[in-house]
Amino acid sequence: MSGMHCGATPQIFKNAAKLRLDMTETEIILWDYLKTKPDGFKFRRQHPIHIYILDFYCHKLKISIEIDGDYHLKMEQKEKDRERTNYLKSIDITEIRFTNKDILNNQQNVINKINALLLQTSL
Repeated sequence: MSGMHCGATPQIFKNAAKLRLDMTETEIILWDYLKTKPDGFKFRRQHPIHIYILDFYCHKLKISIEIDGDYHLKMEQKEKDRERTNYLKSIDITEIRFTNKDILNNQQNVINKINALLLQTSL
């Protein structure tokens, strides 16, 4: 599977469009930063790839940024997240994850980590 969407189905695209209309508070906070194109890199929000929808995605650097709510602490969701991470790795996408608490309580630290990853990946 190649291309920017790796075979995402029309239903995945429809689900992604719905998610873009109903972003969480923490997604809005992070999007306010990412939409400024940090270091000149464009991010997309709720980007379909294969059977997944990435919270934020930079196609040029192949970076996925995920924000995890409390449900990601459940064992079943942890396993799904692991499968997703492994899939993304298999197609050379780097994934970085933050919790809602990270975004709400340590926003500058999150931005610093993202900027460091952008710099590291673009070299």
